[in-house]
Amino acid sequence: MTDSAQTRTATARFVATHSVLTLDARHPYAAKSLVDAQDMHRTVMSGFKGWVDDGSRDPRAQMGILSTWTVDLKNAALVLVVQSRVPGDWSHIPKRALRDEPHLITVDRTFRAGESIGFRTVVNPTYVKPQSGPDGRMRRGKRVAHTTPAGVRKWVVRHLGGGTEPSRFGVTTDAEAIAARLLPAVSSPAPHKGLKIARAELRGTLTVVDPTAFVTALSDGIGHARAYSCGLVLTR
Repeated sequence: MTDSAQTRTATARFVATHSVLTLDARHPYAAKSLVDAQDMHRTVMSGFKGWVDDGSRDPRAQMGILSTWTVDLKNAALVLVVQSRVPGDWSHIPKRALRDEPHLITVDRTFRAGESIGFRTVVNPTYVKPQSGPDGRMRRGKRVAHTTPAGVRKWVVRHLGGGTEPSRFGVTTDAEAIAARLLPAVSSPAPHKGLKIARAELRGTLTVVDPTAFVTALSDGIGHARAYSCGLVLTR
């Protein structure tokens, strides 16, 4: 058996903490995060003070912090899920901003090659658009967002696989069977003017081919804008 085959038949264990916060979307603490992507980032990071030195490079990645959120406008509820390698502390959140007490869950799961996994994720579906200069030569491309469901499916094929060959995240899927929904973009006012994050929600089933690569994807997230609540893969 080759090293590659041994890797693909191995199991891999994923361990993380999930913080589930249910907030009153009408409270200023939550409402500000809904209208300002940078403020949502600060809300997520506020639960992890003291774990890394002040001024440390990329504390989010060091602590494995990823997040995703949904909002129920009818019931004015914002549900924020934060994944991390260390437990979060949410005692600083105003009591009136909380619908329920923060719920911390230890996730400890082993994945096996060939296993089918139901998943949900919100991604930043972008691609590099080729550009040519005045002299006709190709320049470094510009990153732009897919703005149609068909474009999002292209993103799925590239990042999650679309046939028998797995993606670099160790999975494959039937791209046509993935439910893809474009979500409103999120942005931030000055001093972060110009920040605009395209988003799409994906739901469906993945087949694990390389458990080690898949666990790395679960831990590190997929795609761009992971600091802005994109790229966290939730499995069931």
